[in-house]
Amino acid sequence: MSKLNISIIGVPMDLGQNRRGVDMGPSAIRYAGVVERLKDLGHSVNDVGDIVITRKEESKNTHLRNLEEVVEGNTKLANKVHEVVSEGRFPLVLGGDHSIAIGTLAGLADRYENLGVIWYDAHADLNTAETSPSGNIHGMPLAASLGLGHEALVNIRAYAPKIKPENVVIIGARSVDPGERELIKEKGIKVFSMHEIDKHGMTEVMNQTIAYFEERKVDGVHLSLDLDGLDPLYTPGVGTPVPGGISYRESHLAMEMLYSSNLITSAEFVEVNPILDEKNKTADVAVGLMGSLLGESLV
Repeated sequence: MSKLNISIIGVPMDLGQNRRGVDMGPSAIRYAGVVERLKDLGHSVNDVGDIVITRKEESKNTHLRNLEEVVEGNTKLANKVHEVVSEGRFPLVLGGDHSIAIGTLAGLADRYENLGVIWYDAHADLNTAETSPSGNIHGMPLAASLGLGHEALVNIRAYAPKIKPENVVIIGARSVDPGERELIKEKGIKVFSMHEIDKHGMTEVMNQTIAYFEERKVDGVHLSLDLDGLDPLYTPGVGTPVPGGISYRESHLAMEMLYSSNLITSAEFVEVNPILDEKNKTADVAVGLMGSLLGESLV
């Protein structure tokens, strides 16, 4: 990967779930030094600021919490991401809860013929209003991007689906709802759960992931990294922590291998919640992983 022109986009969204504080995630990541870290690697970095998120009265739709506001925020994000990619820049999106991936992918996908997606997460995020136990839209972004779910979520920027199920790889899954399991089998989505990571090791998982995308001749790969993909020992400041996750070092190895693959064309890092964190530890980890993804090495 050559030196990049990176545009950082903050998305202070906390409406896709019901724990406050994740809207401060972009600020925490900036405070942890993301701009300086990436500039030190030789990249040109332009922080374009935050998408404005509108908060209205508490949603009465318990199946799709804050639907109108989530759609509005993701539409703004989609348009901004589309603009950044049209300018030939690398979009680096800072969340915010994981519902923002709906907007990121909506802004990216029509710029590619065959976009691949790595979903680095403890959860599959493949729920819809019909299968979700909570009604929280941060558990639905991958489904929506595949064209499944409420039409307002699915049709942002007036096209659907954004991505193909055979072009998705989920890494780190360990908390998957019954409806999501059925969908994974039905659509043939590639999943490396913690079982596969424990059994085969992260090196093999990433080698297989890279080969999988190369076989499908993707013309870009988006990394959507939820900090709860890591074990909460390393990232305590997340809204839905799940024990038994990917280690700190395994995650850096994964990012380093993605950098060497030269496949990644965009990325987002989500679910940093400073209120739940310990001395900005989770934001520090996020920035470190961004460094590894974009060329930082141990030697």
